[in-house]
Amino acid sequence: MTEQTEKVSLDRIRNIGIIAHIDAGKTTTTERVLFYTGRTYKIGDIDEGTTVMDWMEEERKRGITIVSAATTAFWIHTEAKAKGIDEPYRINIIDTPGHVDFTAEVERSLRVLDGGITVLDAEEGVQSQSETVWRQADKYKVPRICFINKMDKLGADFVATIKSIEDRLGANTAIMVLPIGVESSFKGIVDLLTRKVYIWGSDELGAKYDVSDEVPADIKDQVEEYRHKLIEKIAETDDALLEKYLSNQEPTVEELKAALRRAVISYKLVPIYAGSSLRNKGVQPLLDAVIDYLPSPVDLKEVKGINPKTGEEETRQLVPDEALSGLAFKIQNDPHVGKLTYFRVYSGKIISGSYIYNSTKNTQERIGRLLLMHSNQREEIKVAEAGEIIAIVGLKETGTGDTLCDQSKPIILEKISFPEPVISLAIEPKTKSDQEKLGYALKRLMDEDPTFQVKTNHETGQTIISGVGELQLEVKVNTMKSDFGVDANVGAPQVAYKETISEKAEAEGKYIRQSGGRGQYGHCFLRVEPKARGEGNEFVDAIKGGAIPAEFITSVQKGVKETMENGVLLGYPMTDMTVTLYDGSFHEVDSSDIAFKIAASQALQAATKKAKLTLLEPIMKVEVTTPSEFMGDVIGDLSAKRAQIMGTEERHKATIILAMVPLAELSGYATTLRSMSQGRASYYMEPSHYEEVPKNIVEQMLAKSTFTGRVA
Repeated sequence: MTEQTEKVSLDRIRNIGIIAHIDAGKTTTTERVLFYTGRTYKIGDIDEGTTVMDWMEEERKRGITIVSAATTAFWIHTEAKAKGIDEPYRINIIDTPGHVDFTAEVERSLRVLDGGITVLDAEEGVQSQSETVWRQADKYKVPRICFINKMDKLGADFVATIKSIEDRLGANTAIMVLPIGVESSFKGIVDLLTRKVYIWGSDELGAKYDVSDEVPADIKDQVEEYRHKLIEKIAETDDALLEKYLSNQEPTVEELKAALRRAVISYKLVPIYAGSSLRNKGVQPLLDAVIDYLPSPVDLKEVKGINPKTGEEETRQLVPDEALSGLAFKIQNDPHVGKLTYFRVYSGKIISGSYIYNSTKNTQERIGRLLLMHSNQREEIKVAEAGEIIAIVGLKETGTGDTLCDQSKPIILEKISFPEPVISLAIEPKTKSDQEKLGYALKRLMDEDPTFQVKTNHETGQTIISGVGELQLEVKVNTMKSDFGVDANVGAPQVAYKETISEKAEAEGKYIRQSGGRGQYGHCFLRVEPKARGEGNEFVDAIKGGAIPAEFITSVQKGVKETMENGVLLGYPMTDMTVTLYDGSFHEVDSSDIAFKIAASQALQAATKKAKLTLLEPIMKVEVTTPSEFMGDVIGDLSAKRAQIMGTEERHKATIILAMVPLAELSGYATTLRSMSQGRASYYMEPSHYEEVPKNIVEQMLAKSTFTGRVA
């Protein structure tokens, strides 16, 4: 381990993530950060497949990020370097995927980060996934900086991009730099606070650049205008500075920086930087900004959680001499060391070889080794302290979102919530040996990705895998082949419908079977009531006076759960309903678990059929970017797909169409859109919500269905 790693104090640590829409340049920006911080000796290139952070074979093949990769880098602030001060800051970076199919990776990364860099494309502005990740960051209250990337791209527009940040994200922006030149003439930036000019060009890799105080004459007035606005914005967040500013005294750069830092940490302002990562311009000032304005664990002071014994809220100070607490936010199966658990240490210390308590699952685990991760390479360490992000080898039971802590002072930290699967496909092993490997591979993949689910259809014997998008499932199937050697036949993707009820109803279930010996007897009354969309299912035990003994109530609950999983109308899982067991009877000798399970299943099927069963389908938020001349055709086609058009907006020479479209109508949409627009339009979609399927379509589905229900 380097001396450097050991000596960095807590206030010199930054845990940051790089978040953005697909293709905005996250991985390219991260690769430049690694190069300039001396972590890598050459710059990785996505097109050549030589990036450090996209290390999976699937990522390199597709040129996209699939899993969030963690790494540690060290950076000495440019101003400190100029003064000959050699004190590095440690930056733990997580590069997250931009594709919506891997949204779980973004969600879990944001949960454990202290700050974020949102990368935006200077031509495209704020895109759909930019909005989604911004909302995710809002949910976890992550302070962030915006980096307007691709300033050298044709159509790049710095001012329009800032306007879209303010309009679509609702951010209060603090413009920190002004670009010098645009598109092919983009060569540098002016730092508004210091009026320093940074010009890149003399060094192809961008490691060396020229700094001067000579602001180009053609933008001098603009620099002063924007600087004035910036000082005003910062002063508004701080009473002492505002007083000084209003009495016509200009605050010092140090005062402004300190006030801006406080404003960023309390989500009042979002600093805006600009550059071109691919052309190696503008990344160093961004690194300085991470140190200047994003919080260290010291700034965040504490983390809240619940004591599992008392149910009371407790806090932990983010310091090494507090009791240990932290969150396991990612599981990864590594071919060399086995199961890796990525862990954010919030408080206390963790030592390799010791025992740790999993308060979420109430189990004790032994820590094998502690690793400092650098993408898929690693460095072994003996101790990790508050503020660090590490990987643990040797944990068997721990899953994503579990809290690990000191057993004598248990705490459960806020869990991570993940989107539900909306698409599924059937998978069958090709040979008997593949059958055994398939089960192992699927379990490993489920451990790694909480949005990936596996079920067995007992009627057909098929294994059904579900996820949030086709690309995600395609990647999983390819990973099974390449990493686990499983050959399988895969069915066509199917929409993950759900069944629910729209009214309240009651029904009785009675199962009596008399044979020569001991008979079977189960009898119960169930009430079903609809719940609001997205609230899930609830089972209520309202039995009074021992009408059904306690041991059979759990049998009724099992029967209800199994029937809900298998569906009543068309075989889809049931959701958003309360099932109340309110009466029943039993037989001293003949009552059994199985009899009550069957009675519960009969009662639930009868009650739901009375309660107006209906089908729910996933609705996708779709954003189509098309040249304006094809707009009419695209909207017409979407309308034919039962789409609800939410609006359109012009961006340069393209039109953006926003719509809500049922997933069932979007099969093969990429091909349709290409042929309709001569290959010039593109689209992006993400799951939005579930909605009722129109009656005529349910009737068509029922007519085609071979599903018979299971009413005895």
